[in-house]
Amino acid sequence: MVHTAEYYKGTETQISSILAGGYANPLTREWQHERQLTKNMFIYPLFISDNDEDEFLIESLPGQKRWGLNKLLPFVSDLVSKGLRSVILFGVPLNPNAKDEVGSSADDPEGPVIRATKLLKQHFPELYILADVCLCEYTSHGHCGVLYEDGTIKRKESVKRIAAVAVNYAKAGVDCVAPSDMIDGRVREIKSALIDADLAHKTFVFAYSAKFAGNLYGPFRDAACSAPGKGDRRAYQLPSGGRGLARRALRRDINEGTDGIIVKPSTFYLDVMADAAEICKDYPICAYHVSGEYAMLHAAAEKGVCDLKTIAFESHHGFLRAGARLIISYFTPDFLEWLSE
Repeated sequence: MVHTAEYYKGTETQISSILAGGYANPLTREWQHERQLTKNMFIYPLFISDNDEDEFLIESLPGQKRWGLNKLLPFVSDLVSKGLRSVILFGVPLNPNAKDEVGSSADDPEGPVIRATKLLKQHFPELYILADVCLCEYTSHGHCGVLYEDGTIKRKESVKRIAAVAVNYAKAGVDCVAPSDMIDGRVREIKSALIDADLAHKTFVFAYSAKFAGNLYGPFRDAACSAPGKGDRRAYQLPSGGRGLARRALRRDINEGTDGIIVKPSTFYLDVMADAAEICKDYPICAYHVSGEYAMLHAAAEKGVCDLKTIAFESHHGFLRAGARLIISYFTPDFLEWLSE
């Protein structure tokens, strides 16, 4: 053991302890990153409504809007010109008659997701389109599946319905289906349905495999009009302390045939993301920086607690450090500019 006085006498031990020269320059600081943020790892969430003229500013989600098809193209075109490679679509039926107990309008050919997919593919054929596959925006009760009378999930009926939606999205031209419900068995049902429809060879299944119930989804529910009217999503989405349960869910979805893994939320679940990077090391891992996390950073910056750009980079570097390769982020338009500077 080297004593402190001896340590500072210019011994060989001291040489290996001097680290600052390795990150004294802005470029060498970048070299220290095991992974660096790039534009192609960002996936931008888009809320698409059934009102073609919609351009609604979401008050609880700073700078974000809900889009109708007639307003969508100029917005997306600007982002594509800056390097946007991928979007994830969330349909928002504003017509109350569009909602029922089983989410029938989720895969309506005239619904927002299918129409938006066809429009975007027509104008931006290289844009990679993910579609969130969930029923909560389309059900009268606001839950992710079909319910029993007591408000609990009918598992078999729910996963069959979710799989049917996934297949119809794939038929419409979606590149990737992303089931976000967390209902047991939905990945297997989706993959089997895609195989039967002869679509599995070209449709990526990106499962929200570690999705936690929690208090960070409020702005999203404002945007998607998807707050549950009764029952409790905690019965089928993970409890915040359930790290071991998350690991089991990751293994479940791998065994059922998922092609990639999404961890949601991200900031408070970096340990789970690190677990995913180990358990699912041969799969792309995606961090979902959710609406509440995004809104919190904006609120902190507005209060002068931090600088928005600096904290955005810090948080997103944290996802890469934990093992993510991709990030679903409302900061995507900002990063498209920041990464060009």
